[in-house]
Amino acid sequence: MGAHAMAEIEQNEAPEPAPASILAVIPTLNEERHIETCIRSLMRGDARLRDIPLVVADGGSTDKTVEIVEHLKSEFPNLQLIHNPKRLQAAAMNLAVLDASTPVTQYVVRCDAHSIYPADFILSVAKALEATGAASVVIPMDAVGDTCFERANAWIVDTPLGSGGSVHRGGKTSGYVDHGHHPGFNINMYRQIGGYDETFSHNEDAEYDERVVQAGGKIFLDSDIRIRYIPRGSVGRLAKQYFNYGKGRARNVRKHGQRLKIRQALPIFALLASAGGFLASPVFLPALILPLGYIGVLAAASMAVAVWKRSPCGLLAGLISGTMHMSWAAGFLNEAIAGTRR
Repeated sequence: MGAHAMAEIEQNEAPEPAPASILAVIPTLNEERHIETCIRSLMRGDARLRDIPLVVADGGSTDKTVEIVEHLKSEFPNLQLIHNPKRLQAAAMNLAVLDASTPVTQYVVRCDAHSIYPADFILSVAKALEATGAASVVIPMDAVGDTCFERANAWIVDTPLGSGGSVHRGGKTSGYVDHGHHPGFNINMYRQIGGYDETFSHNEDAEYDERVVQAGGKIFLDSDIRIRYIPRGSVGRLAKQYFNYGKGRARNVRKHGQRLKIRQALPIFALLASAGGFLASPVFLPALILPLGYIGVLAAASMAVAVWKRSPCGLLAGLISGTMHMSWAAGFLNEAIAGTRR
């Protein structure tokens, strides 16, 4: 019997975790567009959700995020707001566990302000942790968008040409994995390994997972618990996001002596090959086949997505995919070179 089937049987038989044993946390920084939708989705379903502490750890938002949360506290008495002076998500999680957990807290559920959650999400994650005995439970993300750019981003990011086929990007099969999108932690393991590394601004989840595995913990991907995620809505914001992702991965490689997977190495090869082809073309014109071939793949992807989704927004897919690849690779190489110098 497979890991998915076993976990499903165990989860059906597992007792419901008590609300007091769960702590839910939302790290925020300038999330006025999404925070209310996120909180309302998390509170939808079982009445016991309103007995679970829901902590918004804000990193100093300059928009209306804090004002919106304060307003919602009258409707949701379990909602708390704490200030995260270190601003980063990793620090927000550590601070919430330190300040808001109690002696009876067993499970921590991390929530993303950009996400829209299914009913009873927090309880489902805690129950999966209880049933599997895993150190962490991770879940797939299904990207969705409102604007044309966001929709094209959502369509391409869950494909191998976008995220490279990560199991937590639209994955359909449950089982034990080495990394995934974080929603659930056993608090004892969290404390044992020291929580998140607060020096990581990005890729802190993969770094945490590496230490969980080193400590003998297991990470379970539950494909039945899914969230909708709203991706970045402009080239600039997407490029910044993936540049930082690349930097974080390079730091992980250096810290833990990891090797890149093939899907992670391909964007670096694409960047170096394209740049090398352009530089060599004045003296060797056929070298242009490298960058032009890559551009051709992106153009074909744009046409394919536009036809697949029957929308002209799909024509942005190639631009978005190229932005992800080039930004991630540039961030990785930048950090790899800077780290060597340091």
